[in-house]
Amino acid sequence: MATMTVWKFESASGAENALELLERLQKEALVQVDDAAYVYWPEGRRRPKTEQLHSLTGAGALGGSFWGLLFGLIFFVPLLGLAVGAAMGAMAGSMSDVGIDDDFIRDVREKVTPGTSALFVMTSNAVADRVLEQFRSTGASLISTNLSAEQEARLREAFAEPEPV
Repeated sequence: MATMTVWKFESASGAENALELLERLQKEALVQVDDAAYVYWPEGRRRPKTEQLHSLTGAGALGGSFWGLLFGLIFFVPLLGLAVGAAMGAMAGSMSDVGIDDDFIRDVREKVTPGTSALFVMTSNAVADRVLEQFRSTGASLISTNLSAEQEARLREAFAEPEPV
């Protein structure tokens, strides 16, 4: 079963700085990173900046369309016009089918604010207590939602990038 985990950091550079820790944990076989992205929100900016990680995940299990939709729902829908917001709202309904519901989106939106950052990681085979201990030592706070095997399969099916021909 996969877990979608969000680690919030109290600085705009915290999530990027934690990438080395995540890579080390994966090398130590304490977690398998299936896909990941991070958000950093410098003070004074209207909206955050986003980065999908390829260095830890190869091509990534879900692809950019998933991360774009998720970050759009969390950070950009309140800033967009009604028509775009309605379309994103319809897509958000399909995200709840894969375990990412309104409560998760609202929680992340409220906690990741200007001057902070967040690391979004889809993992499997984690040694949870060891991973939690390591990330908590960075001062990060945890927001997560577990995906059932069925939800994980639907998520991968819905957002997987097509294989190059």
